[in-house]
Amino acid sequence: MAKKRDGVPNHSPKFRRRRALNWIVLGLTYSAMYMGRYNLSFANVYLSKEYGWDKTQIGAIITAALTIYGFSALFNGPLADRIGGRRAMLVGATGTVVFNFFFGLGAYLGFLGKGPLLLGYFTTVWALNSYFQSFSALSLIKVNAGWFHIGERGVFSAIFGSIIQGGRALIFFVGGVLVTILPWQWVFFIPSAVVAFMAFLTYLYVRNGPEDCGFPELDVQDASSGDKNPSGLKYVLKKVFFNPVTLTIALAEFCTGFVRHGFEQWFPRYMIEVQGMALNSSIFQKGAAAVVLAGIAGAFFAGTISDWVFKGRRPPVAFLGYIVQVVCLTIIWKAPGLYWVMGAFIFNSFAISVVHSMLSGTASMDFGGKKAAATATGLFDGMQYIGGSVVGIGMGWLLEHYGWKMWGSSMIGFSTIGAILMIALWNQRPKAKGASH
Repeated sequence: MAKKRDGVPNHSPKFRRRRALNWIVLGLTYSAMYMGRYNLSFANVYLSKEYGWDKTQIGAIITAALTIYGFSALFNGPLADRIGGRRAMLVGATGTVVFNFFFGLGAYLGFLGKGPLLLGYFTTVWALNSYFQSFSALSLIKVNAGWFHIGERGVFSAIFGSIIQGGRALIFFVGGVLVTILPWQWVFFIPSAVVAFMAFLTYLYVRNGPEDCGFPELDVQDASSGDKNPSGLKYVLKKVFFNPVTLTIALAEFCTGFVRHGFEQWFPRYMIEVQGMALNSSIFQKGAAAVVLAGIAGAFFAGTISDWVFKGRRPPVAFLGYIVQVVCLTIIWKAPGLYWVMGAFIFNSFAISVVHSMLSGTASMDFGGKKAAATATGLFDGMQYIGGSVVGIGMGWLLEHYGWKMWGSSMIGFSTIGAILMIALWNQRPKAKGASH
C-alpha cells in the first residue's frame, strides 16, 4: 500500500467498503445498546410515582448497575481480548435483550408488592443488564483497533461517536414520548427488540479484523506494533495495568464518570422537578436534540484536532473538554435562568463527548494496542462507571436532603482534577517498536 500523511496506509476502495460495513453495523449495535442503558433515566420519576420510592431508593438501582458495570469491564476486558470483539459483542447484546425485557416485566409482578422485594428485583435485573452492557465498549474498541491505523483513529472516533450518539438520540426522543403515551415499561421492551435485531446483523456482517475478510493484516502502528509474541493474559495485563500513562488516564476517567453519569442519569428528572417540563414537550424535545447534536459535534471536534492539530495526542483535547465542563457546571449550579441552563446542558454534552471519545474511545486503542485494546478499554470505561456509581445513592441522597442546588456544584471538582491529570500527560503518544515515524 502507498503511504500518505504520517505513514497512514492508502487503503484500496474494496478495503474501505468492507471496513465501512464492519464499523457501521458494529456502531449501530452499540448505539442500540445505549438505548438499553440510558432508558432507566426516563423511567426514574415514574418508578417513584408508581411505587412511592424516593430519590435515594431509585439511586440504589443506579449505583448497583454502575458499580457492576465498572468492575465487570475491568475483568471482561482481558476476556474480550481473548475471545475476540465480535463474539464479545454478541454476548453483551444477548444479555441486554434479556434483562431489558425482564426489567419491563417487573411492572407485572404484583405478587412482589411495592416494597424492598420489588426494589431488590429491579436492582438485581438492572445490575445484570449492566454486566452484559460492559461488553459493548470493549468489543467495539477491540474490533476497530485492528481495522484502523493510529493516524486514522481520531477522525474515525468522531464518526463512530456520532453513530453512538444516535442511540442516545433515540432514547432521548423516543423515551420521553414512550413514558407519556404508554406505560413506563415499554421504554425497556422496545430497546430490547431493537438490540435483538442489531445483534443478528452483527452476527452476519461483523468480523474481527481485515485478515478475516481476505485482506492482509494491518500494521496499525500502535502500542502493540513490533512486540514479539504479543498474546496471553500476562501480556495484556502488563501492557495496561503496569503503565503509568494508562493508570493516569484511568484516574481521569473516574472523574469523567462522576460528571457524565451525574448529568445523564438525573437530567430528565431535573427538567421535570425544577423546570416543570413534560418529557414530551416541545422545549424538552428541542433541548434534547441540541444535547445530542452537541455530543456529535464534540466527537468530531475532538477527533479532528487530535489527529490534525495535535498529531495523534489525545490529552490536550481532553483537557479542553474538562475546562468546558467546569464552565458549564458552574452555570448549572448558579442557574441564572432556563435558557442559560439549557445552553450549559448543551455545551456540557459537547465537553463530555470530547473527553469520552478521546480517552475511552481512542486512547484505549492507542496505549493498549490492538492486542490489548479491550483490556485498556475495560480499565478506562470501568473506572468511568465506578466513578459514576457514586451518583446513584450518593447523588440521590444529596438531592433528597439538600435539593437540586447541589447538583451542578457537586461535579465541578471532578472535572478540575481531570483537567490537571491531562496536563500531566500533555505530550504522551504511544510509540510502536521499530516505527520510523
